[in-house]
Amino acid sequence: MNTSTAVETTGLETSGLLAVVADPVRWRLLAHLADGTTRCVCDLQPVVGVATNLLSYHLKVLRDAGLVASARRGRWIDYTIAPDALDRLRQAVPAATSGSAPRGIPFSDRGTIVLACGS
Repeated sequence: MNTSTAVETTGLETSGLLAVVADPVRWRLLAHLADGTTRCVCDLQPVVGVATNLLSYHLKVLRDAGLVASARRGRWIDYTIAPDALDRLRQAVPAATSGSAPRGIPFSDRGTIVLACGS
């Protein structure tokens, strides 16, 4: 069996995941949801300070990447961080498992990514 294709697919998925979180708006959304609390779109808008249609786009990108989950509540949509999101992000950054964090990426002493809100 040729495993090189599987490795390439994983590499593409990893780079795609990192591209998703590279956007500052999406990073702030993840940071705000990182505590596991479910939040309504109306609570997320002040965090990122973008127009409603742009917020919707960024949430869709995060949802498509499997980093957030959504649930409809009447007219509202609630968002929460996906249960495996932080693990997937940690695995996407090779240094996270080796214990040496690259510059500019905050890691805790346990090797997990620290998501902090920034303006």
